[in-house]
Amino acid sequence: METADLTQQRWFGSKSQDVADTKVLETVPIDEFELAIVEVSFHPGTHELYQLVLRDDEDAIADPGFARELVRLMDSDSDVETDAGTVEFRHTGDPIGEVADVRPMGAEQSNSSLVLDERIALKAYRRLGAGPNPELEVLRFLTERGFENIAALRGWYAHTGRLIDATLGIAQEFVPGSADGWDLALEDLRTNPARFVERARELGDVTGRMHSALASDATDPAFAPEETSAESLGLLNATVDEEIEQVFLQLPDDVPELAPIRGRGQEVRERLSLLTTVGSAGRVIRHHGDYHLGQVLLGADDRWIVLDFEGEPARTLVERRRKRSPLRDVAGMLRSFAYAASASRILHDTPAPAGWEDEVRSAFLQGYLAGVDQRLLPPGQAAVERLIAVFELEKAVYELRYELDNRPDWASIPVAGIRRLLEIDSEEAA
Repeated sequence: METADLTQQRWFGSKSQDVADTKVLETVPIDEFELAIVEVSFHPGTHELYQLVLRDDEDAIADPGFARELVRLMDSDSDVETDAGTVEFRHTGDPIGEVADVRPMGAEQSNSSLVLDERIALKAYRRLGAGPNPELEVLRFLTERGFENIAALRGWYAHTGRLIDATLGIAQEFVPGSADGWDLALEDLRTNPARFVERARELGDVTGRMHSALASDATDPAFAPEETSAESLGLLNATVDEEIEQVFLQLPDDVPELAPIRGRGQEVRERLSLLTTVGSAGRVIRHHGDYHLGQVLLGADDRWIVLDFEGEPARTLVERRRKRSPLRDVAGMLRSFAYAASASRILHDTPAPAGWEDEVRSAFLQGYLAGVDQRLLPPGQAAVERLIAVFELEKAVYELRYELDNRPDWASIPVAGIRRLLEIDSEEAA
């Protein structure tokens, strides 16, 4: 595959960088295919590793023959030895079995996904990082403990050895007849806004039970919940404070949506400082890490399914595997409700009914607090609300930078989130 072709793929993550060189570091024969680990070097002296599947020098990762061979190797728990290590193939639970039909799963994002016989989803990670992928770890943990609100893990393949230790891909159950949470929210806003309020309550309960499950094994060092303290909030405060300063210094003058927060950077930073006097921050656990409406499905049986446990793509695997407060996931979903309310107006000219976002937030939080192990949270409702506000601010500032770079006309959404923080009664934030 030519360098120009590789760098134009949607899953290639560094399109803005100047590519210096591309070379194949290792190939692994898989039937008539070659699984290749490719190094892309950039002129600043950095590099990234990518997974390709080659046949006749073309990327063939979507070839049905390759998918069938992957399943055969996983079902048989095979190891393929290479000069630089081993590629291991494993299954969990019952073998997947023979595969007849293979189709791509919609548009490619940062990975490549296939649907096998409408019962198995096969995901190949394109950009590779050193260490286990958090999605494999979390799915395996939750599957082994029988958590029902995920698409259960069925298999995986990974490279170990001198070149890199990395997860290459996973197989999990496919959820037919499901609706994406984001599309569902926008559809309910057009047709029956009140219906999504109850759905949000159910999603909150699922989220709380997911966090409880992730914190359920104190004997597993990778998942055991850990105590935290005000010191960790101080570190978070410093990180978010720096981001606030940078974003507010760079606010453009020609975006009218920024008027409500222009010149208020110091006020936002002071409010952050007040919020982070919460005291105990509860416990930190493994969490989803990139939680929003696009990461959940409502199945045909009206059961919420949580997907995509990889974490934020821009972060390293080490950062994505780090234990954090479960309330960070909660804040991510609350921000997603805000986006849905605004997107309904922007995309469909259907404003959310007055108070809809507040109702959805309240319902989600009620469900969450009913489902989560209370030992994971800081003591007291006020402390929980303040910590959620910190994480919402962190998310809104990130969103503001993103929207200014990509969709300035959407900047009003994170601006509203920042204004929400500023409007908190000072007694509550003290």
